[in-house]
Amino acid sequence: MRVTWLGHATVALDLGGARVLTDPLLRRHAGPLRRVGPAPDPDAWAGADAVLVSHLHADHASVASLRMVADVPMVSGPANERWLASRVGARVSEAADGAWVPVGREVEVRLVRADHHARPMPHRPNDAHGHLVRGPEATVWFAGDTSLYDDMAGLPALAEGRVDLALLPIGGWGPRLSPGHMGPAEAVEACRRVRPRAVMPIHFGTFHAQGMQLASLDWMTRPARQFRKQLAAACPDVRLLDVGLGGSADL
Repeated sequence: MRVTWLGHATVALDLGGARVLTDPLLRRHAGPLRRVGPAPDPDAWAGADAVLVSHLHADHASVASLRMVADVPMVSGPANERWLASRVGARVSEAADGAWVPVGREVEVRLVRADHHARPMPHRPNDAHGHLVRGPEATVWFAGDTSLYDDMAGLPALAEGRVDLALLPIGGWGPRLSPGHMGPAEAVEACRRVRPRAVMPIHFGTFHAQGMQLASLDWMTRPARQFRKQLAAACPDVRLLDVGLGGSADL
């Protein structure tokens, strides 16, 4: 399996002969958010077989980016289906409670819990989920945006085996996190509860708000340093995939 971090919560997973793309932000900017580097390399996300949409906040569900992959089946919460169909022209694969949705011949996806309801958008549904992606090589947990919750330790049981890779948010697009997010300490606790074989930190160091003073970018890179240090102390058996923007790792 190859995993490529394209920035923020956008990850390309290549496993089981399929390519799965998470929360695609594929353009240079996303509304008022400005990317610190170039847009993702199209070769890294082209040919996706499924797109996972965790929720409809604009930094995860940009209409302009979603329309670039509108011909790819999407897996999202049931309440998001009408919005994705009407605004993006997407076809959303039905993901009934507890059901696995096939992707290609050897990969399947299911929705899992995410607690992220603190900032509802007035004109979009507020349905939020994470995803489990299961292929012949590995099982991946894409957390989306979430706070810690008690049932998190049950994710390996939902996966029907150990979680091999966790894609965990550790920051945001500003110096402070609003409720419903995980910072470095919470992401390390998520690793302690789920015990994945490996973790890739995401959702940090990519975007800042337009007009924000950028004399110091320390707030963008600080979460990675904190997560690296705290993970080594609390979960030394969990492999850290610290690839940087646009980087890839093989498992």
